[in-house]
Amino acid sequence: MKGEMKMNKQSNVYTVIYAAVMVVVVAAVLALAALALKPAQTQNVRIDKMKQILSSVNIASDAKDAEDLYKKYIVDSYLVDEQGNRVPGDAFLVDVAVQVKRPAGERELPVFVCRLDDGSEKYIFPMYGAGLWGPIWGYVSVDAGGDTIYGAYFAHQGETPGLGAEIEKPAFSDQYQGKRLFIDGVFKSVTVEKKGQKPVDGADYVDAISGGTITSKGVQSMMQNCLTPYQKFLESLKK
Repeated sequence: MKGEMKMNKQSNVYTVIYAAVMVVVVAAVLALAALALKPAQTQNVRIDKMKQILSSVNIASDAKDAEDLYKKYIVDSYLVDEQGNRVPGDAFLVDVAVQVKRPAGERELPVFVCRLDDGSEKYIFPMYGAGLWGPIWGYVSVDAGGDTIYGAYFAHQGETPGLGAEIEKPAFSDQYQGKRLFIDGVFKSVTVEKKGQKPVDGADYVDAISGGTITSKGVQSMMQNCLTPYQKFLESLKK
C-alpha cells in the first residue's frame, strides 16, 4: 500500500490515545504552574504567620509591612522542651499541628520574644486545636514575668459565621488580656465559661461565645493542651 495508514478518528483506540495524551499534557501544565507559584505561596504563608504572631501582642500589620514589623519587634525565637530548657531547632518552622499530637515530654515548644516600643518584653507561644467543624489555632503572649496574659489571637478553618467563627474577633480574644496563668502559685490555664458562670477550681476565665459554646470550649482545650507543657518555662520567667 502506498502512503501511510490513517487512524480512524471514530475508533475507540483513537479516543483512548487522545484522552491519554491530553491527560499527560494537562498534568504537565499543572505541574509547571504549581512549581512556578510555589515560591509565592510559601512567602504568603510565611507573611501570614508573622501577621498572626504580631497580632498576639496587639501589633496590626498587613502584607506590605508584616515582615519589617516582625524583624523590628520579634527580637529572638527558639525552642524549649517540657523542662524549660532550650533545644536546637528553628521556632518559626515548627509545625505545631504535629507537635500537639505528641506527648508533652516529646514536643518541640516554640518561643517568640517580642520587645515593644516601651522596652517591655513579651513571650509568645503558638497553639493548635479543634473546633466544631475543623482546626482552630492561634498565639498567646505573656508578660515578662510569665504569669499574666498580655494578648491573644485566634483563627479557624471552618467554624460557623456569627457563632464559633467569632473566636477570631477582638470581642472574644481581648477578654484574655490580663488573665492570670498562675493562681496562688499553681498553674491554671484560662477557662471558657457560659456567661454568668465561674470555674470551680478558681482559674481565671472568659465568657464563651453565645451560640458557639463548642468552639469556645475548643479554645479552652487548645490553650490547656498547648500551654501546660510551657509551665516550667513560665516558672523560670517568674524567677
